[in-house]
Amino acid sequence: MEIPHSISDRMARSMADRESLLSPRATRNADYLRRSGHKPEEPVIRPPFSRDADRIIHSKGYSRYIDKTQVFYLVENDHITHRVLHVQLASKIARTIGRALGLNEDLIEAIALGHDIGHVPYGHLGEKFLDELCTEHGLGGFRHNVQSVRFLDVVEDCDLTLQVLDGILCHNGETNDRILTVEGQADWDSFADKMEKIEKEGDAFPLTTEGCVVRCADSISYLGRDLADALEVEVIDERDLDNFPENCMDFFGIAGHKKEAFSDINRKVLDVLIRDIIAGSYDADCIAFSEEASACVAAFKEFNMQHIYENPRLLANQKKIRFMFRYLFDRILEDIAEEREASPVYEDLINAPWASPRYIATAAPEELARDFIAGMTDRYFEWVFQQSIFPERVRSRYRGW
Repeated sequence: MEIPHSISDRMARSMADRESLLSPRATRNADYLRRSGHKPEEPVIRPPFSRDADRIIHSKGYSRYIDKTQVFYLVENDHITHRVLHVQLASKIARTIGRALGLNEDLIEAIALGHDIGHVPYGHLGEKFLDELCTEHGLGGFRHNVQSVRFLDVVEDCDLTLQVLDGILCHNGETNDRILTVEGQADWDSFADKMEKIEKEGDAFPLTTEGCVVRCADSISYLGRDLADALEVEVIDERDLDNFPENCMDFFGIAGHKKEAFSDINRKVLDVLIRDIIAGSYDADCIAFSEEASACVAAFKEFNMQHIYENPRLLANQKKIRFMFRYLFDRILEDIAEEREASPVYEDLINAPWASPRYIATAAPEELARDFIAGMTDRYFEWVFQQSIFPERVRSRYRGW
């Protein structure tokens, strides 16, 4: 059903009024760029960056967030964070900051929802092993932010805007940036230069203020949450909490090193850091933490690295997992070389109706193996490994005694 002109005109005026209230730093909907060049779009109900968020949500890559590890793999606990919850938390935090600063919330949402689609099974440990394999097979290193762009822009060809892809590419939750300023030009050549730089282990800041906000929100979203999850699954205990940084204790108002004092650590981190970044960015030409907040974020990340991410209990199965990655990569290459169309890589990637025909036609076998593994959920990764390594049972009419 067509919307009557009288209604669409009023909606268009209302949208224009809302855009007029945005900060001069905000990205305007009219500035979007797509590779397809399909312009102009009908923006009254679905502005371009809102359309991008919808395309990301309906992508196959987004669907697979549901069973991708955030930090704690091989843990049976429904209350810990998985990747799908992390991107929703990052989106909510970034939109809260963006609303206060008068930025484009649709652009923020799209960047946040798509930023981690390139993560592999078993989180950063899996990324480390896939990085080794990519280097050995002449693909260069593996970077999950580059892979996020690859999934959305190449493998599924979602035709997203430059501004969204740039924000996804330039997110980097592992760094500690006190001040973020926009970087680059709004054109595809500048984007390609950033891609090449990041693929070579460099870094680049986002093109938009909204992208800078998401980059900060990524860190804010996992600091306290990862600590809370670690306590939930008992990877750390009060002996670890004795080493929690004193500047963080004071800054976040934590009274004592007992486990009870950390029961609402995530709430405190979100409240304090969101307020800090709004105050530091409101009348500035950048997105910035205060010096005190930045020092606390750096100390918090270092604590989590030493006591959580590098915890021997968490890494107990890394030799087995590394073997699984290496075995599967070789097996997938073998399946492609032998053209085994009943194999998972054919059924769930090469012949999948959602995969871009142009990508399938031009991708080298090593690229297909990389992208297939990177797109797997933890559970599917384990299933494919079992199917590949276990002998297949022969079905019989008689099943024994």
